Amino acid sequence: MTIVYIAAAVIGALILIIAILGMIAPKEGRYERNLNIEIQPKDAFQHLRSLKTFDTWSPWADRDLNQERGYKGEDGEIGSLAWWRGNKDVGEGEQQITKLQPDTYIEMELRFLKPFKAINTAYFKIKPAGSGSNVTWGLHAKYGFPMNIMMMMMNMDKRLGADFEKGLRQYKAIAEKKTA
Repeated sequence: MTIVYIAAAVIGALILIIAILGMIAPKEGRYERNLNIEIQPKDAFQHLRSLKTFDTWSPWADRDLNQERGYKGEDGEIGSLAWWRGNKDVGEGEQQITKLQPDTYIEMELRFLKPFKAINTAYFKIKPAGSGSNVTWGLHAKYGFPMNIMMMMMNMDKRLGADFEKGLRQYKAIAEKKTA
């Protein structure tokens, strides 16, 4: 019987620890990177709102060269949607434009279906900077249980930030060449 009590106490303690971690772990995260680009804000806005153009500079495009992609709606308008289905590095999901503020802001709902389900908000902020623009790429993520506990063990800012930095550099190279 002593082993049964010890096992029950250990299981009870683990459940209590997981419950406490679930309560104190972050429920959301914000990740952003920005870069100055030598194009006017109106041109940056036009490039960034196109979901088809996004695929030309996305930092995730080369992680699965055979991924399936598709689009619905009028590209770059509220309601337009891009979807993807790929390997384990890319997963499956879709992004849909939900808000446009001309020349300054683009917001998208980002829905991940695989390898995990999540709905987040991605956005671009565009501000004048010198003779060009400062473009910020960001993500506001919400974490439910138990994902919020896993986020305590991951440095999402570093992981996602590296992807955002790569994507912004690739975007800059394409956008500056288009307007040159």
